[in-house]
Amino acid sequence: MIVRTRIAPSPTGLDLHIGNAYTALINYVFAKKNNGQFIIRIEDTDQTRLVEGSEKRIFSSLEWLGIPHKEGPDCGGPYAPYRQSDRLPEYKKYAEELVTKGHAYYCFCATERLVAMRKDQEANHKPPMYDGLCKTIAPVEAKKRVAAGEKYVIRLNVPDEGVVKFTDLIRGEISFENKLIDDQVLLKSDGFPTYHLGVVVDDHLMDITHVIRGEEWISSTPKQILLFQFFGWNMPAFAHVSVLRNPDRSKLSKRKNPVWVSDYRAKGFLPQALKNYMATMAWSYPGKELFTVDEMIEKFEIKDIQTTAPIFDLEKLRWMNGEYIRKMDEKELIALIRAFDATVPKDSDELMKKILPLVKERMKTLSEFESLADFFFVRPVKFEWELKKDMLTIAKNALVSGSKWEHDAMEKAIRDASDKAGVKARDVFMELRIAITGKSVGPPLLESLEILGKEETLARLA
Repeated sequence: MIVRTRIAPSPTGLDLHIGNAYTALINYVFAKKNNGQFIIRIEDTDQTRLVEGSEKRIFSSLEWLGIPHKEGPDCGGPYAPYRQSDRLPEYKKYAEELVTKGHAYYCFCATERLVAMRKDQEANHKPPMYDGLCKTIAPVEAKKRVAAGEKYVIRLNVPDEGVVKFTDLIRGEISFENKLIDDQVLLKSDGFPTYHLGVVVDDHLMDITHVIRGEEWISSTPKQILLFQFFGWNMPAFAHVSVLRNPDRSKLSKRKNPVWVSDYRAKGFLPQALKNYMATMAWSYPGKELFTVDEMIEKFEIKDIQTTAPIFDLEKLRWMNGEYIRKMDEKELIALIRAFDATVPKDSDELMKKILPLVKERMKTLSEFESLADFFFVRPVKFEWELKKDMLTIAKNALVSGSKWEHDAMEKAIRDASDKAGVKARDVFMELRIAITGKSVGPPLLESLEILGKEETLARLA
């Protein structure tokens, strides 16, 4: 058996959700660990919620992250098409097959009736489930109504008794009583499948062997298992990973954290750092925190994934990203910074080699280079506070009369001049920093002046 895993994102958001990226990484690693294949399928059956350009951005984010797939709408494959909206005849065929076998039925209930039914159930503190009214319609009568053009959906015919059991690769045995499982809509009146029918048909036809997804889909699994059983198909193995949480344990949401992969890319995070951090969410590499995907593949076992809710801590990610920046080859880092920050000139490699040692230890994201080092390329026009000219005069005179343009000589000259003027040297240094950089915080001042040079420094003070 060739192991085949997949993710099936819906193009209903701005981009690839970080939670989907997390499950994509686990699916990819599991497939590679077992010499298998990882594929992408697009679930676009909810046509009312589609966001233009979302599918393209999903693939762009996966490419940026470095989570490659063997098959998908963008690259094709032997099980094409990989977009559900292109597979509608398949779903209708299999839904009708279930009706013929008695495992599904036509439902003609109007929306108004269903809304009233739900309200009544809520008022009586009953679980919101379809009441089975159309299940009592004789099959011959139902077919006549369909042939006459009456609007309908197809619902799953869940047995009234019995239990659905399955063994989750992460959580162990899970069971659901049939009487608590809803007669789920399988095929909507517009001919599009619901998630439950679409995912089962596609997973079967695409030979998916392992379904690894978020824990929010656990309650859907018994419906899908019933479908596999009703069709007489072999079932994939199921594994449900915990949903990512904010530090306060609430579900990850854009109100408290960026949720799109493109958000992290735009903030200057590195794909290898983001992958490394996601890998540590519910699984830990033996003995170290920083590791590559190849190292993860070597050590990963799906049974070792924890069921406790993983906390997505942005500060921890920032720390890890900073560690990757410091480990990076100088030439590669310069290229990344230049691609990220348009203010860095193309012909500035030699200057960048001098600047990096001053800022590399302070950087946690690529975006922070600009705030730390932009003054090397552009003279500041705004200053953190109004400059004290008397302090700057002391600094300027000391630097003009200094014998050498190097750290120790400049420091001594400024300290001596400050003592002579009866002011604190630290105040003079701070005014000098503001005048040269525009900010009170930044890389070491005198080392920065060495790089800028005497002429440029005095020009700024003038």
